[in-house]
Amino acid sequence: MKKIFKRYMPYIKEYKLQYFLVLIGIILTVSATTATAQIMKPLMDEMFIAREKSMLYFIPFALIGIYILKAGGSYIQSVFMNYIGQHIVTRFREMLLEKIISLDMTFLYLNRSGELISRVTNDIGRIQYFVANMLPELFREGLTVIALVGYVIYLNPELAFYSLIVVPLIVYPLILIAKKLKKYSHRSQAKNADVVTRLTEVFNNSEIIKANATEKYELKRFSLQNWEFFKINMKSVYVGEMVSPMMEIVGAGGLAAVIFMGGHEVYENNMSVGEFTAFLTAVGLVFQPIRRIGSIYSKIQDAVAASERVFEIFDTQSRIIDGTKLLDEDILQIEFKNVTLKYKDAYALNNVSIVINAGEKIALVGDSGGGKSTFINMLLRFYDPDNGEITVNGINIKAFVSDSIKHHVSLVTQRIYIFQDTLASNVAYGQEIDEPRVHEALALADATLFVNSLEDGIYTKMEEFGANLSGGQRQRVAIARAIYKHSSLLLFDEATSALDNESEKRIQASLDSYTKNKITITIAHRLSTIEHADKILVMQKGCIVASGTHQELLQSSEVYQRLAGEFAK
Repeated sequence: MKKIFKRYMPYIKEYKLQYFLVLIGIILTVSATTATAQIMKPLMDEMFIAREKSMLYFIPFALIGIYILKAGGSYIQSVFMNYIGQHIVTRFREMLLEKIISLDMTFLYLNRSGELISRVTNDIGRIQYFVANMLPELFREGLTVIALVGYVIYLNPELAFYSLIVVPLIVYPLILIAKKLKKYSHRSQAKNADVVTRLTEVFNNSEIIKANATEKYELKRFSLQNWEFFKINMKSVYVGEMVSPMMEIVGAGGLAAVIFMGGHEVYENNMSVGEFTAFLTAVGLVFQPIRRIGSIYSKIQDAVAASERVFEIFDTQSRIIDGTKLLDEDILQIEFKNVTLKYKDAYALNNVSIVINAGEKIALVGDSGGGKSTFINMLLRFYDPDNGEITVNGINIKAFVSDSIKHHVSLVTQRIYIFQDTLASNVAYGQEIDEPRVHEALALADATLFVNSLEDGIYTKMEEFGANLSGGQRQRVAIARAIYKHSSLLLFDEATSALDNESEKRIQASLDSYTKNKITITIAHRLSTIEHADKILVMQKGCIVASGTHQELLQSSEVYQRLAGEFAK
């Protein structure tokens, strides 16, 4: 816990004013709690036994004053504790998301989206108790215990010893319980990630579920995870809820000792009834914060487990190390120099060498798993080569700030990404909306006709995944987004797969003029998409096994002949 506390200290220090106000609230609350015990002495001795009439007016008003003080302190403390918690958790969510999306694609591929969503939502929510409530509550209850223990020792040191001797007996069992709770918290948070992952898969694949009538099958899979989550949480409840009864028993033992020993003191006239009542009240009050400290300690284990999972992400280092050089000019040349990338035991790329210049249209063809998508992904620095190097304008790609390269690259993949925003925002994604440029990009993507038919035109709100558009319309929007960016390198991975032949021809005619001075690299399984390329690279098992124009490869490459025959079908 000390290690986690040290990690939070830089953030906690930023809330000095709020913690100071919380401290004021705590002092008011503790003072009022101690005063509640103290007022019992004049209540019994002077009001009821001595029958001093003035006390009949003083004590009720004093009680009201005490509880006004306590209520005000509680309010101040609660408001600023919540402010600290809500504010720091909101910041942590942003920081964690920033960290996750800045990590390399390997990390994102290897970690389930449900797992990452759980870290940003569930785990961050759990640490709120640690950063906002733990310190103030421990300080408040600890200060209350010290004040009340000091008060009972002041009233009767011997009686205080007998009444409080039972307190240390609870410490060891509490430590054992805390260890168990931390273990269960880790398991609970991991299982919560499984539940979120299952839900994400169900919602993202609803069409295939409906098409295969597998609703009951998916419900059964979800149910298994859901009830396992329930069982783990109940184990935590069984253990965690032992704290309060144990504290109650300890408290009862302490009070019993007070009544027995204190009764003797009163009978022997060593204490007045008022002093005994004040003492009994103070002892009763002292066990409440001790019980709450035990409860806080058990809750902390859940927050510590969540914190460890959150800081595990913060401590993860990206495999892609950013360079320092800014690419402030168009990409005029790309070169792969003996590039090799191995994934597990297989080569994604194997000793690939190629030079591509501005104005060239390159097509990548080959069987599935041949390395075509990897070739494109490496230009975006989703991965770095194990051996060899990739240069942009003669400079190693690793020397550049990654974002400065990506500003010059447009990517359209088979999977179309449509965001829940206006169509114009989707086209101008990440940039200011320039209406004439939006319309120009849509026109080049052969999308003007369908956009004009929309009720709000380019300001029509897109549904999740672009559900209010057809597959071909979504693909046109994606192509328009690539055009709007005015990049000098365009990467198309099956970019026209959802379009009919006529639409594809119209878009290709528009792009031929648009990409005249740009580098275009296309992955395709249609002959019409690749036959007019300046150079076609035939890839198998991560190697370029042949290269040339369509006609050259038909004459020289058996692999290409077979692929061309498949494309023509």
